[in-house]
Amino acid sequence: MSNILKSTKLDIALVKPYFKTICFTLLLPIVFAAINRSLLTGVSFAMCFIAMTTGYTFSITEKNSMDRLFGILPVRKSELVIGRYVFVLAMGLLSLIISLIVQPLVLKVLGETVGVFDIVTAAIAGVFLFALYTVFQIPGYYKYGSIKGRVFMYIPVAGFLITLLLITKIPDGESKLLFTVINSPVLLMLLAVIFVIVMYVVSILVSIKILKNKEM
Repeated sequence: MSNILKSTKLDIALVKPYFKTICFTLLLPIVFAAINRSLLTGVSFAMCFIAMTTGYTFSITEKNSMDRLFGILPVRKSELVIGRYVFVLAMGLLSLIISLIVQPLVLKVLGETVGVFDIVTAAIAGVFLFALYTVFQIPGYYKYGSIKGRVFMYIPVAGFLITLLLITKIPDGESKLLFTVINSPVLLMLLAVIFVIVMYVVSILVSIKILKNKEM
C-alpha cells in the first residue's frame, strides 16, 4: 500500500504544472450546463474533459524518457499501475464533486430547479461515463504510449457526443420512468458502482499484464 501511494504521489508531482489547465477545463462544463440548463449534460461534459487529461502522466513520462527511472524504482510494476489508477480515480472523483456543487448553484441562480433526482442522475452518469472512458484509455496508453495511443484520447469525446445525443432523445418523463422501473435510485446507483468496479478490476489486470510484458 505504501508503494502504491508513493506511485500516486509521483504522478501528482508529474502533473502538478498542469493543474491550472486542468482546473480551467472544469469551467467550460459550467458554461455548457448554463447554456443547456441541464446538470446531466454539464456533468457529462466535465467528466469527458477530465478523462482527456488521463494521458498527461503518460505523455510527460514518454517525453522525458522516464521509463528507465520507473524501471529502477523499488516498486513492483503492479504497484505502479495501481498507483496510476488511484491518481486517475482521485482526479475524477474530485472533478465530480466540484461539478455537483458548482453547477447546481449556477443553475439555481439562472432560475432552474435542481432536485435530488437530478443530482443523483448526474452523479451516476458522471461516474459511469468517466469509468467507461478511462478503463479503455489507460491500457491503450500502456500498450501504445502517449503518441501512438493518442487515438484513445478521443474516446471521451466520442462517448460524450453519443451520450449527449441520447440525452436529447430521451424525454424527461421517460428518464424518471427508468427510476420507477428500477424501483429505487439507490439500487440503480449500487448496480452502477458494482459495474464500474468490475470494469476497473479488468482494466487494471490488463494494464498490469501489458506493463509486465514491456521492457523498462
